Amino acid sequence: MPRPHRRLASTCIGTVTAGLLATGAALAAPEREQPKGSDVAMGAFLDSGPPGVARIPQLSRWLGGKEIRVGHTYLPGDRWARIEAPDFLEAWAQWRRAKANRLFVLNVPMQQHNEDHVPDRQVAQLIRAGAEGEFDHHFQRLAEKLVDLGLPDTVIVLGWEMNGATYTHRCAPDPQGWKEYWRRIVNTMRSVPGQDFKFDFAPNRGSDAIGWTKCYPGDDVVDIIGMDSYDQAPGRTFDEMVSQPYGLQQHVDFAKAHGKEISYPEWGLFRHGDNPEYVQRMLKWIGQHKPLYHTITDYCPHGVWQCKQNPRSAKAFRAALAPERPGPVIPTPVVPTPVIPTPVVPTPVVPTPVVPTPVVPTPHVPTPEIPVPTPAVPAPDVPVVPTPTPAPSTSPVPGVPDPAPEPVPVPSPAVPSPEVPAPDPVPVTPEPVEPSPQVPAPESPSPEPVPEPVPSPALPSPQTPASPSPDPVPVPVPSPAVPSPVVPSPAVPTPEPVEPPANSTEWCVPINFGEWLSKLVGKQSVCVKIDWGKDSGFWPW
Repeated sequence: MPRPHRRLASTCIGTVTAGLLATGAALAAPEREQPKGSDVAMGAFLDSGPPGVARIPQLSRWLGGKEIRVGHTYLPGDRWARIEAPDFLEAWAQWRRAKANRLFVLNVPMQQHNEDHVPDRQVAQLIRAGAEGEFDHHFQRLAEKLVDLGLPDTVIVLGWEMNGATYTHRCAPDPQGWKEYWRRIVNTMRSVPGQDFKFDFAPNRGSDAIGWTKCYPGDDVVDIIGMDSYDQAPGRTFDEMVSQPYGLQQHVDFAKAHGKEISYPEWGLFRHGDNPEYVQRMLKWIGQHKPLYHTITDYCPHGVWQCKQNPRSAKAFRAALAPERPGPVIPTPVVPTPVIPTPVVPTPVVPTPVVPTPVVPTPHVPTPEIPVPTPAVPAPDVPVVPTPTPAPSTSPVPGVPDPAPEPVPVPSPAVPSPEVPAPDPVPVTPEPVEPSPQVPAPESPSPEPVPEPVPSPALPSPQTPASPSPDPVPVPVPSPAVPSPVVPSPAVPTPEPVEPPANSTEWCVPINFGEWLSKLVGKQSVCVKIDWGKDSGFWPW
């Protein structure tokens, strides 16, 4: 263990200005996610006063942003006035209150003139005086000061390295009295209202002047069992430091047996110079056993950050505690898979023939509500032939008939054939149409004298149109859907004048019974035969 006067020499005695505190607050390091196992609170002794507070964020940046959760300092042990009312704790109080997960560790000496090489006999007297309560008021004032500053949960490393031969508060001169004095200090400080202190019993590794277990004051007044371990004897290798009596392994086992947490308030390099193996093994041991906290003593020759004479150990320390940062993302070279294009064989598009569905029209044959009109064929204008009345004889010779008169020609009536437009042929069977009966031409009477005229039956006069026109009358044609059948015009024979036989004794007159009766009985005539006598040339009258 290095001489403690080096720590005291670095302590500032003057009044601390508020500007240093503000500087320390402004340099707060950003928080980052910690690697696995980093739940162990880590810190370093950087200075006793405000410079130690200001250097915490700088150490954090050096460690790649690792959070420094432990602030560690020492009370000066020269006079009781500076032990009970230190003037530099305000800066540490503000740092501690800034975050709830921070831990403030304060080494407290049990005697004044702690590094003045006081002999064992005088040390024994001081131990006895303390056990009897002579120094209680100093520790009560210190407890009240810490509570007032907002540091009621301070970890107090009381009478550290008590198994050594250096400090005035050492145990070897009176182990039993020392334990009683420890208990009195703890009970005095715990009696202050508002306190929540934790007391850390922290011997030096190894047997030193006395085995540290002989100084253990009891579980009721100890909260943490710590150990200061530097790279020095006893033990040449780290394995020997672990297995030696009162070494690292016995420390862990003793704390476990008493149900206490462990700590490493001081550790670092010393006798073997720049020793990165020791730094690596110590950090590995800490990570394995999970102490409540650990702090490295960071000034020469012990340190790794402020002391530049240990570069390899500094590199090992930094590599072990710096947060793991993701390395540069080296993209995996993407080897493009050659895309072999699949030949696209076009599927022949065979057009589906569009077969039109034949639209078969349903013939709409309306049932005629009235008979299909027969085109009106104008009747031929047949002149009425008057019955000749025998004129009085003009012959100068009585009994000789007058010469036969000239026959009067009867004009043949022109019967026009009506033009009926031919509709589109539709397979409709036309009804048979009876042709109009032929009107027989009247026979001319015989010019022979008839003794007595026989009245001729009344011949029906054929219907003569009021205004005969040589042009045909258009016949109304029904809808083309039902075309009217083409009715052929009846052939009406033109009556020719009948040459009456000379001196005929028979006179025939046709009888017209009407269209319907004429169809049944046929054409009939009434003939009258008059016998004038043989070779008679006279009328009977």
